[in-house]
Amino acid sequence: MGPVWSATEDRSELHASCYRESLRIADELGARTVAFPAISTGIYGWPMEDAACIAVEAVRTADTAVTEVRFVLFDEPAYAAFTAQGH
Repeated sequence: MGPVWSATEDRSELHASCYRESLRIADELGARTVAFPAISTGIYGWPMEDAACIAVEAVRTADTAVTEVRFVLFDEPAYAAFTAQGH
């Protein structure tokens, strides 16, 4: 579960920590692959483009032994937002 988006409070670090902590646990378990949804973008209201930026940056910069991370996304707009972070 991720943080609820707020227009008045920057919770970006908390959002990024969801990904980093998940990767840390994956390391503890010896996992080499992990799949993530677009955390907090549904009922928690996080804007997709911002969530994608946070997620991809958190995964790219994480100190982890995980060799493959996949983002499993619900629809084409989510895919487009996450794909745009690859450039």
